[in-house]
Amino acid sequence: MRLIDLRSDTVTLPTEEMRAFMAKAEVGDDVFGEDPSVNKLQEMVADLLGKEAALFVASGTMGNEISIKILSNWGDEVIVEQESHIFNYEVGVASAFFGVQLSPIKGIKGVFTSEQVKDKIRPENIHFPRTKVICIENTHNRGGGNIFPLDEIERIKKIADKYKLKMHLDGARLFNASVATKIPLKEYSKFFDTVTICLSKGLAAPVGSVIAGDKPLIDEARRIRKMMGGGMRQAGIIAAAGIYALEHHLERLEEDHYNASLLAKSIADIKGIKIDPNDVKTNIVIFEVTDTRLSAQEVIEKLLKNGIKMLLFKEKFIRAVTHLGIEENDIRYTSMVLDKIFSG
Repeated sequence: MRLIDLRSDTVTLPTEEMRAFMAKAEVGDDVFGEDPSVNKLQEMVADLLGKEAALFVASGTMGNEISIKILSNWGDEVIVEQESHIFNYEVGVASAFFGVQLSPIKGIKGVFTSEQVKDKIRPENIHFPRTKVICIENTHNRGGGNIFPLDEIERIKKIADKYKLKMHLDGARLFNASVATKIPLKEYSKFFDTVTICLSKGLAAPVGSVIAGDKPLIDEARRIRKMMGGGMRQAGIIAAAGIYALEHHLERLEEDHYNASLLAKSIADIKGIKIDPNDVKTNIVIFEVTDTRLSAQEVIEKLLKNGIKMLLFKEKFIRAVTHLGIEENDIRYTSMVLDKIFSG
């Protein structure tokens, strides 16, 4: 039985063509800045995002936290969305390593407003931490792959400029937002001081993320990366996967979006499942189990017996993520299995 793994787009495997490209990569010592493949990847990402420079890092968490560090100081406060990756899945690094306090905003599917940001900004007072950075996640993981509207980002940027705040974009799935909206990456990234993108989700590279920003910021990011143990030597072998992904895997993200939409539409009428297909904007599908006979965990276990993996999202919610390696027939089979589970 073929396993259909819908837990995350992080389970993607490099293609044979990507592996061959990696095997031929030119390499050097990246700590000395001498790895030609790493340098090429960094230049490609900087150009795509319209930034002066970029830095290859091991993970999105490392990229986000380095960005927060270089934009803030000890005792500062950083505004984040309540369900964001930075607030929920990065092991408290901002406070544990860098002495920064996170201030969460309750958004709607990951999106908050400029008015909410304005209300969160601390007045000057010796009792308060100083508000320094606003972080936005686009697309939003726990928001079901929701896309942060560009016009709202622009309004938030005006607030940031008024109060002299910095902006960071957690763009782990920014490519999905750009492909879905046809808005160029540069249009999203121009509002932010730092931007992180991930290579190992929909783009199917085995590892790695990239931070982009102005050159002085990236120079400092390189220093902090070394402080965190992230200095790599002949990293061109894995950077090459990122180069291949950027050259070959961007446009195919549309397939993932199509499959996610197909899944949402095909299960929307199953009694015992609650989902609005219109909420599925990119490659993440989150549905609620309303059948009182079954818990979400029990549904996941039944799916696994049929060769399908999904992720428990909350007590009554399940997440499925489409990606390279998932085909339309897999989605139709998954829908059939879910229908059998809930009609049985």
